[in-house]
Amino acid sequence: MLRMLPFLLAWLCSQPALAAEPPATPPAQTGATTPQAPPPQGWIDVTPTPYGPMLMQQAPPPPYRDYQMNRVLTPEEKARWLQMAMPMMAHLMQMDAREAMNYFAVKYKAKPGVSFDQVVESMMVRANQVNLKMVGKNLIWQEFRATLHDDSAPRVEVFSFCDIAVGRDLLKVIPEIVVFLPCRIAVMEDADKNIWVLTLDWDVTWLEQAGKQAGITPELRKGAMEIREKLDSVMRAGANGEL
Repeated sequence: MLRMLPFLLAWLCSQPALAAEPPATPPAQTGATTPQAPPPQGWIDVTPTPYGPMLMQQAPPPPYRDYQMNRVLTPEEKARWLQMAMPMMAHLMQMDAREAMNYFAVKYKAKPGVSFDQVVESMMVRANQVNLKMVGKNLIWQEFRATLHDDSAPRVEVFSFCDIAVGRDLLKVIPEIVVFLPCRIAVMEDADKNIWVLTLDWDVTWLEQAGKQAGITPELRKGAMEIREKLDSVMRAGANGEL
């Protein structure tokens, strides 16, 4: 399921009606249809589905320049794609929002006696050891208190990390992957003052199956997968207070 994360997140944000009651039958065809934009030339085919045409890749794409953005998908194309994917995540529709979001996170509880600041300091030490650069810090809890005057808000800080070389090379091939960059780790107190270290549980093992047509070299696949391992190492070091 976690390999489906990008569209699962999009579905949770934009398809509440489908979550409650997915369509049992294809939509009826009424009146004149809106002309569809032609598919990108040379590498995809329009395959009919019960929900309308579905764009399926049939051949290697044309050469792309570094950092070249892909075409803009129409809302209709995205909706059809999500509808086709619905059966694969039917079990998710039975969960409440808290339980569903829990599947999207990997988290570690800090050991008893390890303070918030020790968690953060241990993370920074480990990140330096594994060559992850911290590129940002968000002290959102301070905004809760300063802007909302909510002195009861727990402490939560979000740290952004990046392997600069791997990040650059991935953006050359897939500019849209910037929406996942940089990688983020949150440190947060819960209602009982326990301290947690959390990140998005994005399963990158799909990169092992990325074909040559994706333009991702074996070295780049390996580097991207290692980032996930490095993030986990940083999180565990923080939770354990390993200075």
